[in-house]
Amino acid sequence: MTEPARLREMSDDEFAAAYGSDRFTSAVILNRLRYAVEHMSTGFMREAFSPIIRDWYDFACTISGPPERGYPMAVVSNSLVVFLGTLGDAVRNAVEEFGPENLSPGDVLICNDPYRGGTHVNDVCFIRPVFAGGKIVSFVNMRAHQLDMGGTVPGGFSATKSNVYENGLVIPPVLLWSRDQPVRSTFSLIFDNTRWGGMLLPDFKSIHQQLKLGEQLVLENIERYGLDAYLGTLTYACDTSAERMRDAIALVPDGDYTGSALIDADGLDDTVDYTVRVTLRKRGQHIEVDLSGTSPQARTCINCGVLDAKTAVGVALTMLLDPEVPFTSGTWRTIDLATPPGTLVSSLPPDGGIMMFWEASGAVVSAIFDALNPVLGEKGVAGDYGSTNTHNASGVTAGGTPWTSATQCGGEHGPWGATKEGDGDSYTVLFFLNNLDPATETIEHDAPVVMLRKEHAIDTGGAGEFRGGAANLKDTLWLSEASHYLSPFRTKVPSGVGANGGKAGPNGAMWFFPPREDARELLGTSAEVYAGSIPVAGVLDPDSKAPDPEGVYHYFASRPVWRTEPGTVLRCLTNGGGGWGDPLARDPERVLADVRNAYVSVEGAARDYGVVVVGDPHHDPEGLRIDEQATAELRARR
Repeated sequence: MTEPARLREMSDDEFAAAYGSDRFTSAVILNRLRYAVEHMSTGFMREAFSPIIRDWYDFACTISGPPERGYPMAVVSNSLVVFLGTLGDAVRNAVEEFGPENLSPGDVLICNDPYRGGTHVNDVCFIRPVFAGGKIVSFVNMRAHQLDMGGTVPGGFSATKSNVYENGLVIPPVLLWSRDQPVRSTFSLIFDNTRWGGMLLPDFKSIHQQLKLGEQLVLENIERYGLDAYLGTLTYACDTSAERMRDAIALVPDGDYTGSALIDADGLDDTVDYTVRVTLRKRGQHIEVDLSGTSPQARTCINCGVLDAKTAVGVALTMLLDPEVPFTSGTWRTIDLATPPGTLVSSLPPDGGIMMFWEASGAVVSAIFDALNPVLGEKGVAGDYGSTNTHNASGVTAGGTPWTSATQCGGEHGPWGATKEGDGDSYTVLFFLNNLDPATETIEHDAPVVMLRKEHAIDTGGAGEFRGGAANLKDTLWLSEASHYLSPFRTKVPSGVGANGGKAGPNGAMWFFPPREDARELLGTSAEVYAGSIPVAGVLDPDSKAPDPEGVYHYFASRPVWRTEPGTVLRCLTNGGGGWGDPLARDPERVLADVRNAYVSVEGAARDYGVVVVGDPHHDPEGLRIDEQATAELRARR
């Protein structure tokens, strides 16, 4: 196969013939379009009512090309990656089904079907065609999470739902606005099914305005630089991604590489676990990602669709091989994805329900890391905390007002693994998400809850020359009766695997602590405190109920709904991030700093790093010192 000419080697005439403008103009247009999607994002963040938009950044904006060019997704916002990877396909599938010939200026087409466009029913895709000269020349698009789309569980976040009918309202491609006039029947369909229409309506109106803004900015570029230059720039953006990904793939030795990742259970019972299996066949500048052998689709809605699996493949290869590859439709040009229908990562309706899609697609990321890290050596990347450990609660205030708290009080944020560049970050989101962290004041304003603790847990970062990020420990006090849905999926096998000789981070868990008389005192963090808890999830010692890798697995949906009394405390401990490199190669001064900063205990410093630290880290952290002779002797014995 003849490889395309490299972009930098094209003459000015060749570039102009291929892309309709000179290099400088294409670069200017591309940056102006990136400004457009960020301008749309900023406007929506400023105006959003829904906390999952306002506080979590659970949306994305993109610009795609016209039908005759294959709907290339050329420009994306700096937002939720799981949306960006599926939006290109979602736009094409929705427009083709509706019929591009049926669209008019001022229309907004929507769709939320996971099987047509990826993700889950709470994520509604909004598509606005851009017309010039009487024909569609582009699309400006947004996908935004809606706090509730009906279904059996308020807010939707639960692994216990069995099929698409329990998940919530499914919307095929239909118009929400026609020539900038609201389509009453579509609005009625949505707001007759959602529990929180008061938050959704102003967000819908804001989305409409952001799409109009995006259209205006696109048309300004076309007017200023010409249609040929605009369309050529969209192609150029995708070609740039494709070339960089080809170059990155070429650096991997040819061969077949296998990997896997485990999900603990679905929401029916704990008799079945699920494995994502991947075989990577790399030849030259091309790679085939074969997910054959992955477990059949789950019995409840922990599955993802094939478009989500495709997104995960793009994210994993980008992170491992070249994080600078721009995320566009061109990212996948030399990547083939093979997966049979009806698996955990390619589920089919109606029984292959999709809600917690990022858990299954996240396991695809982990499996690819597992396959490639051994061959990448020092370029390997250690694993993250694996699961968002999603918490979703709802109830009614004393005054009779319904409330909800979604993705705020579980283990949604946690650590990354380490790389050759340094230690892993201890408080972020999964590799292929890109969310904000809700403010404590907002969480407590929106629900009857008090955030008691949100801190790093000691000795939970995987040991290595560069340490994995520390697990996050979060305690929340619930002031009224509540119904909780908890979804930690990666507590049996470490997700924070090590790289290049680094050690894995330990697994996390969840517990409820019943109301106590001394509720004003914070719960301790020593192993003894768990004896009085109600375990929710994790591998725990059968007597102490503290985390123990040799202990007993506790199933998160042993109670499909966890109902609590006022004064109950929920504790969530995430998995730790993996370490990179030999722990005995870590600079002792770094270990000393870790002990001083409570990432590593004095005992952990000796056990995991062979560093003997002397002093009291609690009462005299600045007085800590390294016993250099004892350290040298201890490391020599390892």
